[in-house]
Amino acid sequence: MTNVVGFIVNNHKARLHWSYLTIKSRPVACNHIYLTNTCFLLLSATRRCNNKARRNKLKFFLKSALNSKFKHITDLTDMSGSHFTRVNISYFKAMEANGNSIPTNGVVQSLLTDLYQVTMAYSYWKNGQQNCHAVFDVFFRKNPFDGEFTIFAGLGEVLKLLRNLKYSESDIDYLKTILPANAEQEFFDYLSAADGKGIKLYSVEEGTVVFPREPLIRVEGPLPLVQLLETTILNLVNYASLVATNAARFRIAAGEDKKLLEFGLRRAQGPDGGLSASKYCYVGGFDGTSNVLAGKLFGIPVSGTHAHSYVMAHTGVSQLAHKNLSPKDRPSESVDFLTLCQKWKERVCQACRVSLGQTNDGELASYISYSLAFPNGFLALLDTYDILRSGLPNFCTVALALHELGYKAMGVRIDSGDLAYLSKEIRKVFHLISREFNVPWFADLTIVASNDIDEETLLSLNQQGHSIDAYGIGTHLVTCRKQPSLGVVFKLVQVDELARIKLSQDVAKVTIPGQKTLCRLYGKDGHALLDLMLREEEKLPEKDQRVLCRHPFEESKRANVIPARVEVLQKLCFENGKICCNIPKLKEIKERVQVSLKSLRNDHKRALNPTPYKVSVSNNLYQFLHDLWLDNAPIGELS
Repeated sequence: MTNVVGFIVNNHKARLHWSYLTIKSRPVACNHIYLTNTCFLLLSATRRCNNKARRNKLKFFLKSALNSKFKHITDLTDMSGSHFTRVNISYFKAMEANGNSIPTNGVVQSLLTDLYQVTMAYSYWKNGQQNCHAVFDVFFRKNPFDGEFTIFAGLGEVLKLLRNLKYSESDIDYLKTILPANAEQEFFDYLSAADGKGIKLYSVEEGTVVFPREPLIRVEGPLPLVQLLETTILNLVNYASLVATNAARFRIAAGEDKKLLEFGLRRAQGPDGGLSASKYCYVGGFDGTSNVLAGKLFGIPVSGTHAHSYVMAHTGVSQLAHKNLSPKDRPSESVDFLTLCQKWKERVCQACRVSLGQTNDGELASYISYSLAFPNGFLALLDTYDILRSGLPNFCTVALALHELGYKAMGVRIDSGDLAYLSKEIRKVFHLISREFNVPWFADLTIVASNDIDEETLLSLNQQGHSIDAYGIGTHLVTCRKQPSLGVVFKLVQVDELARIKLSQDVAKVTIPGQKTLCRLYGKDGHALLDLMLREEEKLPEKDQRVLCRHPFEESKRANVIPARVEVLQKLCFENGKICCNIPKLKEIKERVQVSLKSLRNDHKRALNPTPYKVSVSNNLYQFLHDLWLDNAPIGELS
């Protein structure tokens, strides 16, 4: 952005025009922080510029940049004055603080869609259907990973999309180049005036356990405009729900007492894939991430120590430039830490029955170097050379030397080999050191395991028995290698009070028509019995009152249910251009996931042959669905 301002201040009119177009197009394409910085830089350049003509041009650019996003700021006549600076910098800071209403990713904008959404919207408009009231359902047909539950995620980003829905001048200019030359200007005027005020959205709360066929989100509004939202909404919900579900399954497999760390940034599908993975893995049940930017943006705890390359970069203790460390309780003193480590090395090797010659001197140097930098956060990677004969004794050496100076090491990480066996052998050594040198906490040092871990690995480790406290998991988690797509769809279910149905020879693809209410019925033990869809005009089920629940397509599958509690899952979240529900913090969504999962019986959540969870329709909706099916299905003819 500084270069853009440089063009504005120092270059001729053509360059000024280029910069203006850049600024005009970026506020919609970029996030709020970028726009705020743009305005700050423009304001600064305006105040520094001595050339009156250029100064006026800069004022124009700044006003354009502000108006493209902050429409209610209209009085910009004295943009170089101190009052303007004071008032608007405060406004910008308020916008920064109100980040919940701004899309996390700057590329989430109106044109993040498929071309056929635009062509359909134009055709609707040309046919005079711009005022038709349409209802679309967002749902999926099959749970991922051969499981029987899914975690719903991505709603917050969908609401931010609607809150900031707008087609910029550059968007309209581009659409004119890809639509036929005879596309009417009035359509582009229609898009220019479009925003989220005509959209209404109902949704299940983010972090809720959900199931196939049920409407996670219901979007209502003008047919062309809602149609344009399809691809963007699916993009925001599909991966978010998939990776959150994957993370939840990893959490169940690992157990509640284990620490789970997401290490997938380097394996993720691009920068946004990495950020989204970190965000929604945390939602699904992970405790932290290695992704520093995700930590900054989302407040997720970050974790990480060092890699094999750090160990390999050290050849011996002679390489150490700094060798002294102050005791924790006596910071003014300085102790020769290298000498202290060498003393402990002999004692450790003797206790572990490892010869001094078996340990790698460069590895010991790397541990000393790292502990000098982070005496309160020393966690060592053991498997660069040999875990049991080099890495482990070298770690114990440095950990005991730190202990002597009042510090407490954190633990070790193993990234290869037989994780179950090695973790148990490491724990034995920790207990040995604890007894031998009277250091009680040493027995409970953390053992972290990584190395291409997937859900099946976690289940296998539990069967074998192990001493692992935490897992660093990357590739299989963030890429969802077991199933790379969830298959969420966006289907029309009603137009102008007329219910619509999509038929298919594949019954799983037949849609459930009309506006619906989604309820969850609970039993006396507190567990969810089933989810029930009703027509919107139907009376809701009542506590302790019998209700007939039917499979939507199989006539013989039906049951009378007497719920101990009824919960309406869909809530109004967006109306009149405003978010009308709370956008919870990430930690709150994470907590909701665990509460929602606990409402399911364990047999629904088990990894092998889980029991299917029932998603039913009311008798009224069943009859309506099948009547509409018969009305729309062609009648065969024989001759």
